[in-house]
Amino acid sequence: MKAEAFRKHFPIFRDSVHLCSCSEGALSDRVIVAMSEFMTSWRTQAAPWESWMEEVDRARQQFARLIRADEKDVAVVSCASEGAFHVAWDQDFTKGRSVIVTNDLEFPSVAHVWLAARPRGADVRFVMQHNGVVALEDYINAINERVALVSVPLVSYANGFRFPVEDIAKVAHKYGARVVVDAYQGAGVIPIDVNTLHADYVISGSLKYLLGSPGMAFLWVRPGIVHGEDPALTGWFARSNPFAFTPRVLDYAADARRFQTGTPAIPAAFAAAAGMSLINETDVHHVFTHISALADTLQERVQAEGYHLYSPDQRDQRGPQVTVWADNAEHLSDYLRKRNIFVSPRGKAVRMSLHFYNNEEDIEQVVRTLADYRNSTRD
Repeated sequence: MKAEAFRKHFPIFRDSVHLCSCSEGALSDRVIVAMSEFMTSWRTQAAPWESWMEEVDRARQQFARLIRADEKDVAVVSCASEGAFHVAWDQDFTKGRSVIVTNDLEFPSVAHVWLAARPRGADVRFVMQHNGVVALEDYINAINERVALVSVPLVSYANGFRFPVEDIAKVAHKYGARVVVDAYQGAGVIPIDVNTLHADYVISGSLKYLLGSPGMAFLWVRPGIVHGEDPALTGWFARSNPFAFTPRVLDYAADARRFQTGTPAIPAAFAAAAGMSLINETDVHHVFTHISALADTLQERVQAEGYHLYSPDQRDQRGPQVTVWADNAEHLSDYLRKRNIFVSPRGKAVRMSLHFYNNEEDIEQVVRTLADYRNSTRD
Protein backbone atom coordinates (compact mmCIF):
# COMPACT_ATOMS: atom_id res chain seq x y z
CA MET A 1 0.00 0.00 0.00
CA LYS A 2 1.30 3.45 -0.94
CA ALA A 3 1.30 6.41 1.44
CA GLU A 4 -1.56 8.21 -0.33
CA ALA A 5 -3.82 5.16 -0.10
CA PHE A 6 -2.80 4.58 3.53
CA ARG A 7 -3.73 8.16 4.50
CA LYS A 8 -7.23 7.76 3.10
CA HIS A 9 -8.03 5.24 5.84
CA PHE A 10 -7.81 7.98 8.52
CA PRO A 11 -10.79 10.37 8.70
CA ILE A 12 -8.98 12.88 10.91
CA PHE A 13 -7.01 14.21 7.94
CA ARG A 14 -10.15 15.65 6.40
CA ASP A 15 -9.82 18.65 8.72
CA SER A 16 -6.82 18.14 11.04
CA VAL A 17 -3.12 17.37 11.23
CA HIS A 18 -2.21 14.38 13.41
CA LEU A 19 1.39 14.60 14.66
CA CYS A 20 1.05 12.76 17.97
CA SER A 21 1.44 9.09 17.06
CA CYS A 22 4.06 8.91 19.83
CA SER A 23 1.11 9.28 22.23
CA GLU A 24 -1.71 7.66 20.27
CA GLY A 25 -2.03 6.68 16.64
CA ALA A 26 -4.77 8.13 14.48
CA LEU A 27 -8.08 6.28 14.29
CA SER A 28 -8.58 4.40 11.02
CA ASP A 29 -11.79 3.41 9.28
CA ARG A 30 -10.67 -0.19 9.67
CA VAL A 31 -10.56 0.12 13.47
CA ILE A 32 -13.96 1.83 13.46
CA VAL A 33 -15.40 -1.15 11.61
CA ALA A 34 -13.64 -3.62 13.92
CA MET A 35 -15.01 -1.96 17.04
CA SER A 36 -18.49 -1.99 15.53
CA GLU A 37 -18.08 -5.71 14.86
CA PHE A 38 -17.15 -6.25 18.51
CA MET A 39 -20.25 -4.39 19.70
CA THR A 40 -22.45 -6.26 17.24
CA SER A 41 -21.08 -9.62 18.36
CA TRP A 42 -21.73 -8.71 21.99
CA ARG A 43 -25.28 -7.60 21.25
CA THR A 44 -26.30 -10.45 18.95
CA GLN A 45 -24.41 -13.40 20.45
CA ALA A 46 -24.43 -12.47 24.17
CA ALA A 47 -21.12 -14.21 24.96
CA PRO A 48 -19.24 -15.01 21.74
CA TRP A 49 -16.09 -16.22 23.45
CA GLU A 50 -14.88 -18.36 20.57
CA SER A 51 -14.86 -15.50 18.08
CA TRP A 52 -13.38 -13.13 20.68
CA MET A 53 -10.49 -15.50 21.37
CA GLU A 54 -9.93 -15.77 17.63
CA GLU A 55 -9.55 -11.99 17.54
CA VAL A 56 -6.98 -12.07 20.35
CA ASP A 57 -5.04 -14.66 18.38
CA ARG A 58 -5.35 -12.54 15.23
CA ALA A 59 -3.79 -9.61 17.09
CA ARG A 60 -0.97 -11.90 18.25
CA GLN A 61 -0.48 -13.13 14.69
CA GLN A 62 -0.40 -9.61 13.26
CA PHE A 63 2.24 -8.53 15.76
CA ALA A 64 4.32 -11.66 15.13
CA ARG A 65 4.18 -10.98 11.39
CA LEU A 66 5.27 -7.38 11.95
CA ILE A 67 8.44 -8.37 13.85
CA ARG A 68 9.15 -11.51 11.75
CA ALA A 69 8.45 -13.87 14.65
CA ASP A 70 6.54 -17.07 15.29
CA GLU A 71 3.23 -16.37 17.02
CA LYS A 72 3.92 -19.01 19.68
CA ASP A 73 6.76 -16.80 20.93
CA VAL A 74 4.42 -13.84 21.57
CA ALA A 75 2.49 -13.31 24.80
CA VAL A 76 -0.51 -10.97 24.92
CA VAL A 77 -0.28 -8.66 27.93
CA SER A 78 -2.16 -5.56 29.06
CA CYS A 79 0.61 -2.96 28.80
CA ALA A 80 4.36 -2.54 28.44
CA SER A 81 4.77 -2.36 32.21
CA GLU A 82 3.27 -5.83 32.58
CA GLY A 83 5.60 -7.14 29.90
CA ALA A 84 8.59 -5.57 31.67
CA PHE A 85 7.49 -7.11 34.97
CA HIS A 86 7.57 -10.57 33.43
CA VAL A 87 11.04 -9.90 32.01
CA ALA A 88 12.33 -8.76 35.41
CA TRP A 89 10.83 -11.81 37.12
CA ASP A 90 12.41 -14.08 34.51
CA GLN A 91 15.90 -13.14 35.77
CA ASP A 92 17.81 -14.63 38.70
CA PHE A 93 19.71 -11.82 40.43
CA THR A 94 21.22 -14.01 43.16
CA LYS A 95 23.97 -15.94 41.34
CA GLY A 96 26.59 -13.34 40.56
CA ARG A 97 24.56 -11.46 37.96
CA SER A 98 22.63 -8.75 39.75
CA VAL A 99 22.93 -5.70 37.50
CA ILE A 100 20.24 -4.23 35.25
CA VAL A 101 21.63 -1.64 32.83
CA THR A 102 19.15 1.00 31.66
CA ASN A 103 19.42 4.67 30.69
CA ASP A 104 18.11 8.17 31.40
CA LEU A 105 15.93 8.15 28.26
CA GLU A 106 14.08 4.98 29.28
CA PHE A 107 10.33 5.40 29.56
CA PRO A 108 9.68 5.87 33.30
CA SER A 109 7.09 3.10 33.54
CA VAL A 110 9.65 0.56 32.31
CA ALA A 111 12.48 1.97 34.45
CA HIS A 112 10.19 1.83 37.47
CA VAL A 113 9.75 -1.91 36.97
CA TRP A 114 13.54 -2.36 37.02
CA LEU A 115 13.75 -0.30 40.22
CA ALA A 116 10.97 -2.38 41.76
CA ALA A 117 13.14 -5.49 41.21
CA ARG A 118 15.71 -4.25 43.74
CA PRO A 119 14.17 -6.22 46.64
CA ARG A 120 14.84 -9.35 44.56
CA GLY A 121 18.54 -8.41 44.39
CA ALA A 122 18.66 -6.24 41.27
CA ASP A 123 21.27 -3.48 41.14
CA VAL A 124 19.95 -0.91 38.64
CA ARG A 125 22.52 1.21 36.79
CA PHE A 126 21.57 4.16 34.58
CA VAL A 127 23.63 5.20 31.56
CA MET A 128 23.53 8.99 31.40
CA GLN A 129 22.19 10.96 28.47
CA HIS A 130 23.99 14.01 27.16
CA ASN A 131 22.08 16.58 25.10
CA GLY A 132 19.36 14.05 24.32
CA VAL A 133 21.73 11.29 23.22
CA VAL A 134 22.99 8.16 24.98
CA ALA A 135 26.43 7.33 23.65
CA LEU A 136 27.09 3.78 22.46
CA GLU A 137 30.48 3.84 24.22
CA ASP A 138 28.83 4.70 27.55
CA TYR A 139 26.38 1.80 27.18
CA ILE A 140 29.16 -0.62 26.32
CA ASN A 141 31.28 0.53 29.26
CA ALA A 142 28.38 -0.22 31.62
CA ILE A 143 28.18 -3.89 30.55
CA ASN A 144 30.30 -6.59 32.22
CA GLU A 145 30.09 -10.11 33.67
CA ARG A 146 27.85 -8.96 36.54
CA VAL A 147 25.09 -7.73 34.24
CA ALA A 148 21.96 -9.87 34.08
CA LEU A 149 19.79 -7.66 31.89
CA VAL A 150 20.40 -4.80 29.47
CA SER A 151 17.34 -2.64 28.76
CA VAL A 152 17.49 -0.56 25.61
CA PRO A 153 14.59 1.22 23.89
CA LEU A 154 14.28 1.01 20.15
CA VAL A 155 13.43 4.73 20.23
CA SER A 156 13.26 7.04 23.23
CA TYR A 157 9.87 8.39 24.15
CA ALA A 158 11.48 11.67 25.28
CA ASN A 159 12.88 12.99 22.02
CA GLY A 160 12.90 10.25 19.39
CA PHE A 161 16.55 9.23 19.83
CA ARG A 162 17.06 5.92 18.04
CA PHE A 163 19.33 3.57 19.95
CA PRO A 164 21.95 1.33 18.27
CA VAL A 165 20.17 -1.73 19.58
CA GLU A 166 22.05 -4.39 17.64
CA ASP A 167 25.47 -3.02 18.61
CA ILE A 168 24.51 -2.88 22.29
CA ALA A 169 22.91 -6.33 22.18
CA LYS A 170 25.99 -7.95 20.66
CA VAL A 171 28.16 -6.65 23.49
CA ALA A 172 25.59 -7.71 26.09
CA HIS A 173 25.51 -11.25 24.72
CA LYS A 174 29.31 -11.34 24.65
CA TYR A 175 29.19 -10.94 28.43
CA GLY A 176 26.30 -13.39 28.84
CA ALA A 177 23.65 -10.77 29.64
CA ARG A 178 20.13 -10.78 28.27
CA VAL A 179 18.64 -7.90 26.29
CA VAL A 180 15.14 -6.44 26.47
CA VAL A 181 13.98 -3.93 23.86
CA ASP A 182 11.07 -1.57 24.46
CA ALA A 183 9.89 -1.02 20.89
CA TYR A 184 6.73 0.94 21.74
CA GLN A 185 7.99 4.16 20.11
CA GLY A 186 9.01 2.51 16.86
CA ALA A 187 7.18 -0.73 16.13
CA GLY A 188 4.99 -0.13 13.11
CA VAL A 189 7.19 2.47 11.44
CA ILE A 190 10.73 1.14 11.97
CA PRO A 191 11.53 -2.29 10.53
CA ILE A 192 12.02 -4.92 13.24
CA ASP A 193 13.31 -8.42 12.58
CA VAL A 194 13.79 -10.38 15.79
CA ASN A 195 15.99 -12.81 13.88
CA THR A 196 18.67 -10.14 13.49
CA LEU A 197 17.90 -7.74 16.36
CA HIS A 198 19.85 -9.90 18.87
CA ALA A 199 17.26 -9.25 21.59
CA ASP A 200 15.95 -11.79 24.08
CA TYR A 201 12.71 -9.94 24.76
CA VAL A 202 10.79 -7.34 22.73
CA ILE A 203 7.92 -5.36 24.20
CA SER A 204 5.45 -3.17 22.35
CA GLY A 205 1.81 -2.17 22.44
CA SER A 206 -1.08 -1.36 20.16
CA LEU A 207 -1.79 2.21 21.24
CA LYS A 208 0.74 4.26 19.28
CA TYR A 209 2.33 3.47 15.93
CA LEU A 210 0.49 0.14 15.75
CA LEU A 211 -2.73 2.15 15.36
CA GLY A 212 -4.84 0.33 17.93
CA SER A 213 -6.37 1.33 21.25
CA PRO A 214 -5.19 1.28 24.86
CA GLY A 215 -5.38 -2.06 26.66
CA MET A 216 -3.20 -4.45 24.67
CA ALA A 217 0.54 -5.03 24.44
CA PHE A 218 2.84 -7.84 23.36
CA LEU A 219 5.89 -9.57 24.79
CA TRP A 220 8.09 -11.52 22.39
CA VAL A 221 10.41 -14.02 24.07
CA ARG A 222 13.35 -15.57 22.25
CA PRO A 223 12.63 -19.27 21.68
CA GLY A 224 14.82 -21.61 23.69
CA ILE A 225 15.58 -19.12 26.44
CA VAL A 226 16.03 -20.76 29.85
CA HIS A 227 13.49 -19.23 32.20
CA GLY A 228 14.07 -18.32 35.81
CA GLU A 229 11.28 -18.57 38.34
CA ASP A 230 7.77 -19.25 37.15
CA PRO A 231 5.84 -16.00 36.76
CA ALA A 232 4.37 -14.74 40.03
CA LEU A 233 1.84 -12.64 38.14
CA THR A 234 -0.29 -15.22 36.41
CA GLY A 235 -3.81 -16.22 35.46
CA TRP A 236 -5.80 -18.74 33.54
CA PHE A 237 -4.51 -17.69 30.12
CA ALA A 238 -1.00 -18.71 31.19
CA ARG A 239 -2.07 -22.34 31.57
CA SER A 240 -1.32 -25.02 28.99
CA ASN A 241 -5.10 -25.36 28.52
CA PRO A 242 -6.96 -22.31 29.88
CA PHE A 243 -10.35 -23.85 29.29
CA ALA A 244 -9.62 -26.97 31.33
CA PHE A 245 -10.76 -25.00 34.40
CA THR A 246 -8.58 -26.82 36.93
CA PRO A 247 -8.10 -24.61 40.01
CA ARG A 248 -5.73 -27.07 41.71
CA VAL A 249 -3.27 -27.28 38.80
CA LEU A 250 -0.69 -24.55 38.16
CA ASP A 251 0.88 -25.64 34.90
CA TYR A 252 2.52 -23.05 32.66
CA ALA A 253 2.25 -23.03 28.90
CA ALA A 254 5.38 -24.28 27.18
CA ASP A 255 5.66 -21.18 24.99
CA ALA A 256 5.48 -17.41 25.58
CA ARG A 257 1.88 -17.71 26.73
CA ARG A 258 3.29 -18.68 30.13
CA PHE A 259 3.61 -14.92 30.69
CA GLN A 260 -0.08 -14.18 30.15
CA THR A 261 -2.53 -13.53 32.98
CA GLY A 262 -6.31 -13.13 32.95
CA THR A 263 -8.89 -12.38 30.29
CA PRO A 264 -7.41 -10.11 27.59
CA ALA A 265 -8.99 -6.77 26.74
CA ILE A 266 -11.28 -7.99 23.97
CA PRO A 267 -12.18 -4.56 22.48
CA ALA A 268 -8.47 -3.73 22.36
CA ALA A 269 -7.82 -7.00 20.52
CA PHE A 270 -10.29 -6.03 17.80
CA ALA A 271 -8.63 -2.62 17.47
CA ALA A 272 -5.09 -4.00 17.57
CA ALA A 273 -5.70 -6.62 14.90
CA ALA A 274 -7.37 -4.08 12.62
CA GLY A 275 -4.71 -1.42 13.09
CA MET A 276 -1.81 -3.78 12.48
CA SER A 277 -3.54 -5.27 9.46
CA LEU A 278 -3.12 -1.88 7.77
CA ILE A 279 0.57 -1.71 8.65
CA ASN A 280 1.18 -5.25 7.46
CA GLU A 281 -0.16 -4.25 4.04
CA THR A 282 2.74 -1.81 3.67
CA ASP A 283 6.47 -2.26 3.22
CA VAL A 284 7.81 -1.04 6.58
CA HIS A 285 11.17 -0.21 4.99
CA HIS A 286 9.33 2.11 2.60
CA VAL A 287 7.32 3.48 5.54
CA PHE A 288 10.45 4.49 7.43
CA THR A 289 12.03 6.00 4.31
CA HIS A 290 8.88 8.09 3.83
CA ILE A 291 8.90 9.20 7.47
CA SER A 292 12.63 9.98 7.48
CA ALA A 293 12.25 12.25 4.46
CA LEU A 294 9.38 14.12 6.13
CA ALA A 295 11.38 14.41 9.34
CA ASP A 296 14.35 15.86 7.44
CA THR A 297 12.10 18.56 6.02
CA LEU A 298 10.35 19.25 9.31
CA GLN A 299 13.63 19.44 11.20
CA GLU A 300 15.16 21.87 8.71
CA ARG A 301 12.06 24.06 8.60
CA VAL A 302 11.54 24.36 12.37
CA GLN A 303 15.18 25.27 12.86
CA ALA A 304 14.84 27.93 10.17
CA GLU A 305 11.94 29.35 12.21
CA GLY A 306 14.19 29.68 15.26
CA TYR A 307 13.22 26.54 17.19
CA HIS A 308 15.92 24.46 18.87
CA LEU A 309 15.95 20.69 18.58
CA TYR A 310 15.77 18.28 21.48
CA SER A 311 15.67 15.36 19.04
CA PRO A 312 18.96 14.32 17.40
CA ASP A 313 19.83 16.21 14.24
CA GLN A 314 21.47 13.18 12.62
CA ARG A 315 19.16 10.95 10.61
CA ASP A 316 20.77 7.71 11.79
CA GLN A 317 20.04 8.68 15.41
CA ARG A 318 16.48 9.88 14.84
CA GLY A 319 13.33 7.82 15.00
CA PRO A 320 9.89 8.99 13.83
CA GLN A 321 9.94 12.16 15.96
CA VAL A 322 11.11 15.73 15.64
CA THR A 323 11.14 17.31 19.11
CA VAL A 324 11.68 20.99 19.85
CA TRP A 325 12.30 22.89 23.06
CA ALA A 326 9.51 25.21 24.18
CA ASP A 327 9.41 27.65 27.09
CA ASN A 328 5.78 26.67 27.62
CA ALA A 329 5.12 23.37 25.85
CA GLU A 330 1.53 23.13 27.05
CA HIS A 331 0.73 26.63 25.77
CA LEU A 332 2.30 25.91 22.38
CA SER A 333 0.48 22.57 22.15
CA ASP A 334 -2.81 24.28 23.02
CA TYR A 335 -2.17 26.95 20.36
CA LEU A 336 -1.66 24.23 17.75
CA ARG A 337 -4.63 22.16 18.97
CA LYS A 338 -6.99 25.11 18.58
CA ARG A 339 -5.90 25.15 14.94
CA ASN A 340 -6.53 21.39 14.56
CA ILE A 341 -2.85 20.42 14.74
CA PHE A 342 -2.22 17.74 17.36
CA VAL A 343 1.22 17.26 18.93
CA SER A 344 2.50 15.92 22.27
CA PRO A 345 3.86 18.30 24.94
CA ARG A 346 6.29 16.70 27.38
CA GLY A 347 7.92 18.86 30.02
CA LYS A 348 9.71 21.70 28.24
CA ALA A 349 9.55 20.04 24.84
CA VAL A 350 6.97 19.43 22.12
CA ARG A 351 7.11 16.15 20.23
CA MET A 352 5.92 16.00 16.63
CA SER A 353 5.74 12.38 15.56
CA LEU A 354 5.29 11.13 12.03
CA HIS A 355 3.58 8.10 10.58
CA PHE A 356 3.01 6.79 7.07
CA TYR A 357 -0.20 8.82 6.87
CA ASN A 358 1.61 12.17 7.18
CA ASN A 359 2.61 14.15 4.12
CA GLU A 360 4.26 17.38 2.99
CA GLU A 361 1.03 19.33 3.45
CA ASP A 362 1.05 18.42 7.14
CA ILE A 363 4.63 19.67 7.44
CA GLU A 364 3.78 22.93 5.71
CA GLN A 365 0.78 23.53 7.94
CA VAL A 366 2.56 22.88 11.23
CA VAL A 367 5.62 24.93 10.27
CA ARG A 368 3.45 27.86 9.21
CA THR A 369 1.54 27.69 12.50
CA LEU A 370 4.74 27.41 14.54
CA ALA A 371 5.97 30.56 12.81
CA ASP A 372 2.70 32.31 13.65
CA TYR A 373 3.06 31.26 17.28
CA ARG A 374 6.57 32.70 17.55
CA ASN A 375 5.40 35.95 16.01
CA SER A 376 2.46 36.16 18.39
CA THR A 377 4.63 35.62 21.47
CA ARG A 378 7.00 38.40 20.37
CA ASP A 379 4.18 40.98 20.31
